[in-house]
Amino acid sequence: MEQPIAVTRQSFDDWMVPVYAPADFILVRGEGSQVWDQQGKSYIDFAGGIAVNALGHAHPVVTAALVEQAGKLWHLGNGYTNEPVLRLAKQLIDATFADKVFFCNSGAEANEAALKLARKRALDQGNSSKNQIVAFNNAFHGRTLFTVSAGGQPKYSKDFAPLPGGITHTPFNDLAAAAEVINDHTCAVIVEPIQGEGGVLPADPAFLQGLRELCDRHDAVLIFDEVQTGMGRTGELYAYTQYGVVPDVLTTAKALGCGFPIGAMLTTDELAKTLGVGTHGTTYGGNPLATAVAGAVFSIINTPEVLEGVKQRHQWFLDGLNKINQQYPIFSEIRGGGLLIGCQLTQDYAGKAKQITQLANEEGVIALIAGPDVVRFTPSLIIPEQDVKEGLARFARAVARICS
Repeated sequence: MEQPIAVTRQSFDDWMVPVYAPADFILVRGEGSQVWDQQGKSYIDFAGGIAVNALGHAHPVVTAALVEQAGKLWHLGNGYTNEPVLRLAKQLIDATFADKVFFCNSGAEANEAALKLARKRALDQGNSSKNQIVAFNNAFHGRTLFTVSAGGQPKYSKDFAPLPGGITHTPFNDLAAAAEVINDHTCAVIVEPIQGEGGVLPADPAFLQGLRELCDRHDAVLIFDEVQTGMGRTGELYAYTQYGVVPDVLTTAKALGCGFPIGAMLTTDELAKTLGVGTHGTTYGGNPLATAVAGAVFSIINTPEVLEGVKQRHQWFLDGLNKINQQYPIFSEIRGGGLLIGCQLTQDYAGKAKQITQLANEEGVIALIAGPDVVRFTPSLIIPEQDVKEGLARFARAVARICS
């Protein structure tokens, strides 16, 4: 048998398109909320693969679902249906406002489907000028040309012009500004209940409620991007239920597969009719392997013990981070919901979020950034208390170094 190719961190620079700048170590194994690199060094994982590994690494129930389905049926193509995809669709429908589900492979694809649905709906109604999409500054909706244009961060889109037109951006959490641009030409409003990449900024309830009213008034589709906030991340299955605002379309991905690529667009019977046979599609979306894994994930997360546990763990993090901040006043605000937590750096430490996470790596903990001034935590929803304490102790050592 041929020996595996030897790889080091240098191999990335030699062989990979340089769209990422990964850490200078390679992780090879994970269990629960801990991971190990090639040298055997352990890390507490507070990043969760960017809010993906909601049940940690190598969860036995999810692993068993993957292995079982792998021995049965991997892929068919969308000319045929399968049992796991139908079961997962029913799980999502029973737990949400939705009547219908479209499966794809990522959050970007789910948002792409949602935006296409909104544009086509208006056209089908005979209103070709009703094509404006309203989105918000600092939003993030994916990396396809359409979704990166809808995202309100020019740094991700400016190099790929000409961009798709008909997209208007307005300040997040500013209902008056939104009311000025949403009109009878608006076919969709897309919004994150908590802006993740944009800095972990929660929407005000009145803002989302106002958007719902504006969409109703102007017959526009309200799309909630819950790619990062969904699947228990905020302590509810989906964050829209906390706001008392029901969208017309909801997109979900990330934690839905806990690391196996899958995304979904959820909507109503009425809107689902817009996308008839052949109007949209994806080769891999809804294949039995992905949906069997996601079905197992869903059955674990959508339980009172896991969702209540997220709220408890939020408090563990809040207590620990506030304690660190009392000793080293580095954060001006700690915000977010559930286990989507953002720590805003003070002016004295502005721009140093990446440096802090790099020092955290050296201390044996993995964290994220949400822009240059925010350190972000999106750990497993079932992370043990001991791992939270140990991870925060390691993080405190990194903070001490940046403050010295």
